[in-house]
Formats: sequence, C-alpha cells, structure tokens
Amino acid sequence: MGLKDWVRDTIPEYARGGFSDHFNVIGDIAVLTLPPEISGYAQRIARAIISRRHNVRTVLNKTTRISGCNRTAHIEIIVGKDTVTTHHEYGFAYRLDVRTVFYDPRLASERKRVTDQVHAGERVLVPFCGVGPFVIPAAAHNAEITAVEQNPDACGWLAENLVLNHVRDRVTTITGDAFDLSLLPAYPYDRAIIPTPYGMDTIFKSIVTRVKPGGMIHFYTFKNKNQATALARDFADNGYEVMVFRQCGNVAPAVSRWVFDLVKKE
Repeated sequence: MGLKDWVRDTIPEYARGGFSDHFNVIGDIAVLTLPPEISGYAQRIARAIISRRHNVRTVLNKTTRISGCNRTAHIEIIVGKDTVTTHHEYGFAYRLDVRTVFYDPRLASERKRVTDQVHAGERVLVPFCGVGPFVIPAAAHNAEITAVEQNPDACGWLAENLVLNHVRDRVTTITGDAFDLSLLPAYPYDRAIIPTPYGMDTIFKSIVTRVKPGGMIHFYTFKNKNQATALARDFADNGYEVMVFRQCGNVAPAVSRWVFDLVKKE
C-alpha cells in the first residue's frame, strides 16, 4: 500500500490524483512534494505518514525544484519543528539540515556499490561531495579522499560527519568550486566519484585530467535513454573502457540518472 491508500478515507479522489505515492525519508524526516492546489490536505497527508511510519517525527513539503550552487529547494514544515536529523545508511551516520543541503536517500545502494570498489591506499577525488555519503564509506576502506563542496552548510555538516564516523584523518575537505582545479593537491588520483548536479556535465572534462591512466571514474549524469546510449559510445570512442552503464533512478518523465563506471585507458 502506498501513500494514496493511506489517505483514501480522508481525502477525496480528485485530490489524491494530485500528488505522488512516493516520498523520501531522511532520518526521522519525511519529505513530500505537494502541489499548491492540494495544500489544504497537507496536514491529513502528513498525519497519515506519521501514523504508519513510526520513525518519522517531521513532515516537510518541498515547494520548489532543487536549484542553485547549493542544490537546495524551498522547504515548508507541515508537521514537526526540527529540520535537522541523523540519517543512517549501511552502518554510517550523516547529520544534516534538509533545508540547507542536498541529500538523496534513494541513492543508498548505488553509493554502496561504488564505494565498495574502493581499495585501501587509493587516492579518491569526490567533487560535489555534500555531507559525505560517498566520502565517508570510501574513507572507511582506508583510502585517502579529497572532498570538494561549494555549499558552506554542507561542508559544516561534512566536518561533523567525518568525526562522527571516525574517518577525519583520511579526508581532505575543500570548500570551493569543483571546477577550480587549482584548489586540488598536485598528485593524480586513482579514482574519481562524480555525482554531477543537473546541467553540470562539463565537470567530466575537468576532473578526468586529474585521474591517472588506468584509473577509475564513476560519472553520474541526467539523460534520456537515447542520450545515455550515445554518451556510452562517445566514452568508448574517446579513450575510456565502459565497465558499467546503467540507470539509477528516474527524475522526470523520460529523464533518468545514469551512472558510467569508466576506466581511463593508458
């Protein structure tokens, strides 16, 4: 049963058609996206979630799209008071404020898939690192991580999370623009994990210059299926071995997040 079934007896059918069955849960916070025309039913929807998801204490409504350098959206509180939470993912804990930082809990298994490939002693570069969901598991494999993030709020939470997860000594944090390669240490990297924000695909050409021949690149992008297939061919034609090429979540009609695991050839 989904959210619409939970409110079947309290919200009329026309209103149930105006919102999604799906919502994100980050720590003890549920995040909905409700259109303005059904805002009058927001309290009923929120109470239905809390009554069935006993770990949820706060319910929020995302009223704008994620945008800007900080990758945040406008959030309003429906039920509850606090937008700060601790989210647990595969044995790691992440403190964050959902109002001021980006976090997608739906990528948990994908983050584990990638970070499980990290080997001890590797040098790993993670631009757009946020509060650390790629950084911390990779560092836990005894790799040396360079984490780059422009949002100062995310950097503050990242610093707290490094201590919370006991990996502070293995991570160099840089607060700045991921496109500014002058911020990075001079050495080449064994691996780059690039969770690219929407519309910033040009980061690939910058970051790969800092990955050594034979190194691994995990590149995320937003495409439709035809665009992603064409991009996989381009990578194969331009000096990369495509190890993995697959969807990892829909974000809009016909548009998905895709991941490419690439080996930079000698």
